[in-house]
Amino acid sequence: MRLAKLCANFANDKKAEGIQVLDMRKVVNFCDYFVLCTGNTDRQVRAVADGIDEGLRQKGLKISLKEGYREGHWVLLDLGTVVIHIFVKDLRDFYNLDYLWQEAKKVKWEK
Repeated sequence: MRLAKLCANFANDKKAEGIQVLDMRKVVNFCDYFVLCTGNTDRQVRAVADGIDEGLRQKGLKISLKEGYREGHWVLLDLGTVVIHIFVKDLRDFYNLDYLWQEAKKVKWEK
């Protein structure tokens, strides 16, 4: 949980909006937590991804998989136990992962 909250704070540092941390342990078997957030533009989505990547590297942690970075509409960062989804607003609204995974418990994180 600490890693998910850390990533949420790194996203917040880059002014990501709508940050949610979801406890996925009782819902899926491929990760423990989702971090969902929104950037206003593809450029901001990439900046949020970069901010999380840089913050994790400073802590000696590495992202296992990064998808969608070049387009910057939906970037997925896979840390193994934590999966981070960074969307532009239209795609977040369209895919609506918040609703899709509504049975997952929301985790409070500090800003």
